[in-house]
Amino acid sequence: MPSTRILLVDDDEVIRSTLGELLQQHEFHVAEAGSVSEALKLISANVYDVLLSDLHMPGPGDGLTVVSAMRHANPLAVTILLSAFPEMDAASHAILLQTDQILVKPMDVTTLVATIRERLAIGAPPTRPIESVATILERTSETTIGEWYGHIQRDSKVMSIPLSYEERTGYLHQVFLDLIHRLRSSIPIGGKELTSKAAAEHGRNRRRNGYSAAMMVEESRMLQVSVFHTLQRNLARIDFSLLLTDVMTIADEIDSQLSQAMENYIEESKNDLLPA
Repeated sequence: MPSTRILLVDDDEVIRSTLGELLQQHEFHVAEAGSVSEALKLISANVYDVLLSDLHMPGPGDGLTVVSAMRHANPLAVTILLSAFPEMDAASHAILLQTDQILVKPMDVTTLVATIRERLAIGAPPTRPIESVATILERTSETTIGEWYGHIQRDSKVMSIPLSYEERTGYLHQVFLDLIHRLRSSIPIGGKELTSKAAAEHGRNRRRNGYSAAMMVEESRMLQVSVFHTLQRNLARIDFSLLLTDVMTIADEIDSQLSQAMENYIEESKNDLLPA
């Protein structure tokens, strides 16, 4: 029988070489990578039975990035993450949606070997569906808008302005289209925002409706809350390796839309002061 092929990923050379040698003594064939980029190259060029990766890695990416790559390249591989932080228990449920097991370093080698063999005997879990954040928002936009409206209904100041459901929510459909486009584009976070005619018109309309600036900020804040609640409900479908960047992009785009809306809100308020 061919020996089990393990990819060991850890930026600590001493841990990598020591653990690699101990695993080889237990008749595993071990390949080593000292960075995420090196691990990705090995995954694209070889087939492995087990991924054993440190969760916390320097530079771009982390252990979840490596897990995600392994899941795509070889769905049958067993994936085990190593973490030096015992408090990872608090986040382990979410992370276990992506990987098979988390072990806290330093761990007993006998326990590690037993865990690897046990996981190999069980086999990898069935491949779960993965969706991009953009696709999730596209699929759930109406539900998210409904949740946003529920938050707004509980704000007495905002609701003191009498508007229909369509008047309150109509602009959000374009906001979601802009969000989805932004997530699928290569515009850097913090870069020059995309000009949104809908955001400009929203700012002017809210001024005409009688909104205060604070009301507009609250609407924007509740939009972010509603979007993040949607992502939380779909956590099992999200590729964790891209989640942080996507969340930052969402926050950046919603803030950009608010900035553009406020600019036009202020311009409209100046017009209010002009003589007829």
